[in-house]
Amino acid sequence: MQKRDEAQPRQVWNLADLLTRVDNDQELLQDLLGIFKEEFPRIKQSLQASVAAGDLKSVTSLSHALRGMLANIGGERTSAAAARLEELASTSQKCSLQEALEALEDEAASLLSQLEAYKAEVRH
Repeated sequence: MQKRDEAQPRQVWNLADLLTRVDNDQELLQDLLGIFKEEFPRIKQSLQASVAAGDLKSVTSLSHALRGMLANIGGERTSAAAARLEELASTSQKCSLQEALEALEDEAASLLSQLEAYKAEVRH
């Protein structure tokens, strides 16, 4: 029997859902994506430092904030990876934090690639 996530993998980026939530307002969508692109590197850097330091409270807080930010822009898989990191930190599972952070970074790279492709497509 397959796990639910294996049977139905989440999309990297759910543009259709995001467009529905912003009433197809392209200007608002571009603003949201711009805020994300500005804030994400700062939060990611703080999260990396917190994981390296073993600061579970900060990892929990930062991954929670990142999870919400990612969900707001339709980054389903990346949001799930942030939720996993949050769960590990909140249950004091330090030994798995680095692996979960790497999974989050991999998902984020895929998401950022799709966001850039979308922005390039919209400009044309």
